[in-house]
Amino acid sequence: MTVWPTDGSGAGPGAGRWAPLARRTPVAKIAALALFTTAALFTRDLAALAFALAVTLLAAPLFGITPWGLLRRGLPALFAAATVVLSLTLFAADRSGTVLLHFGPFLVTTTVLYNAATLALRLLVIALPSILVFSTTDPTDLADSLIQHTRVSARFAIGALAAFRLVGLLGEEWRTIAMARRARGLDAGGNPVRWVKVFAGTAFGLLVGAIRRGTRLAVAMDARGFDSGIPRGLARPIPWRAADWLLILAGAVLAAAIQYLAHR
Repeated sequence: MTVWPTDGSGAGPGAGRWAPLARRTPVAKIAALALFTTAALFTRDLAALAFALAVTLLAAPLFGITPWGLLRRGLPALFAAATVVLSLTLFAADRSGTVLLHFGPFLVTTTVLYNAATLALRLLVIALPSILVFSTTDPTDLADSLIQHTRVSARFAIGALAAFRLVGLLGEEWRTIAMARRARGLDAGGNPVRWVKVFAGTAFGLLVGAIRRGTRLAVAMDARGFDSGIPRGLARPIPWRAADWLLILAGAVLAAAIQYLAHR
């Protein structure tokens, strides 16, 4: 069973049936992702990073997600990239090069612009492919694939499965805590100082709730024998096909292309 996006990203309930890369084995997708993003992580060449970002957007339909849908899902990463550009514009130590803009505290030179663009692109090249892979990977398939294809312990894989499934609850729990605090009169009211205090209180409440839920889940899993040490069978074998090797090979080729562009 695979979960497919239905939030207006361009992929309906049956979109994954034709998406060739979304059907690939989870371990193969993660291996290709690791090769691709590692090459981008050690690159600060603007052309190489732009190439990697273009490849990500072009590959999105192969995962059953439109490029626009991928950008919608990656709004937090886009916001983080914008903050990187803004912070470097204000606080960059190296301001050599030709001055492009000087307005108040903003002093943008060619060096500042290049460094900001490369860091922002590197963040996007790491975040957006990860969204592609994990948004089209069912947690249960991931756990089964880890056990079968990487030979990790069932305890680790099932723990990862539980964590993966609970991540989706964090956003809903944040909204619940925020509404509960607002109902008690704990609202920022447009005051930035109070907003920071309200944000910190909500984050602390979310952390406490996550720890309690994790503790209850660990006790429940131990009570059901997940830590018994008895070998477990496979209820759902996941075959490893030639297309999975081709996906990993494609990830290696793209990683080599990124490094070639960076050192040309």
